[in-house]
Amino acid sequence: MHIHELCGSWMNHPFWRTKFVLTDPADMRRLQESGIVELWIDSAKGLDVGGVEPQERAPAADENAPANSSPRTPLPKQVSLSEEVQQAAKTCAKAGKAVKSMFEEVRMGKAVGTEAANELVEEISSSVLRNPGALISLARLKTADDYTYMHSVAVCALMVALARQLNIAGDELREAGMAGLLHDLGKALMPMEVLNKPGKLTDEEFAIIKGHPVEGHRILMEGKEAREITRDVCLHHHEKIDGSGYPHRLKDQEISLFAKMGAVCDVYDAITSNRPYKHGWDPAESIKKMSEWSGGGGHFEPKVFQAFVKCIGIYPTGALVRLSSGRLGVVLDQSEKSLLTPQVKVFFSTKSQAYIKPEVVDLSRPGCPEKIAGKEDAAKWGIKNLHELWAGTV
Repeated sequence: MHIHELCGSWMNHPFWRTKFVLTDPADMRRLQESGIVELWIDSAKGLDVGGVEPQERAPAADENAPANSSPRTPLPKQVSLSEEVQQAAKTCAKAGKAVKSMFEEVRMGKAVGTEAANELVEEISSSVLRNPGALISLARLKTADDYTYMHSVAVCALMVALARQLNIAGDELREAGMAGLLHDLGKALMPMEVLNKPGKLTDEEFAIIKGHPVEGHRILMEGKEAREITRDVCLHHHEKIDGSGYPHRLKDQEISLFAKMGAVCDVYDAITSNRPYKHGWDPAESIKKMSEWSGGGGHFEPKVFQAFVKCIGIYPTGALVRLSSGRLGVVLDQSEKSLLTPQVKVFFSTKSQAYIKPEVVDLSRPGCPEKIAGKEDAAKWGIKNLHELWAGTV
């Protein structure tokens, strides 16, 4: 049978695409065990059931829409990190598996179109629009084995958050998310021993990896569904405004806005994530380093980077900070009033060098006696459960 549509949310089934020919008995078992209660098949594209006349299907609301457009929906209501983190964790886990499946299909020579990824981008976007800190910070917590796939999920989320900060909305906001999700598709064709090497690459190996934007662009062109924004970000997210990037050494105005956005989001997630050969930097330290690279006509477009800092924060969710009282806390949420006054969960006293009862402090509250004195290194204080603290599990 040719599956035309799996009814219900993509979160409820184990497939990353919703249109495919069902030929594998294992896929049939996965489908039966998934909880999906109904689906549409296209008898014109599969082997029809003998003796049964196909029924006329009522057209869906968006059936005449472009292949990779999504219905316009109102922006989701914004919620706190504690309200969103559980749903974001489910979305992260499902999205990581979906991207892994996508990459595996590319390795087998199958073309990838963007239509199948639409629901994935929609779900990630909805989480980010409810609370950007939850999914973005969860996606930063990668293992060496799932880095490539979760990096794509994280960059998708970061692109949506940045697009919103830049007042990009509607189809272009979703397209920014799609571009983030598929920006590293070319890595599916890179040698696994080079891609997952637990150490610094040689010049020859780096030259191989530098081919992934061109390969990804070729894959998207062959799929014939990807829009220009997605293809452009895939090809040019490693370009730098000083002309030192690759593959085409483009400069400043030669690079599109979306490719400049992709460059910032790609680097931020890469340097804050644990890799096979190094530990990720603290989010606040990463913002500081990137600001240095952004100045003087360097890596990033200053206006794009400034917008990125506004949506992520000078002290992003998950950053460890020292307050003026000497207590340490992890950043939970940003404040609309100031980048310097986020919501912080304090849990450690530097004076007694001991854990204290966790307390949430809103630094933006009028009359709050506390302020951030600086960022801190968790390893310096022997703190190993930082992500559990901001995620609310302890």
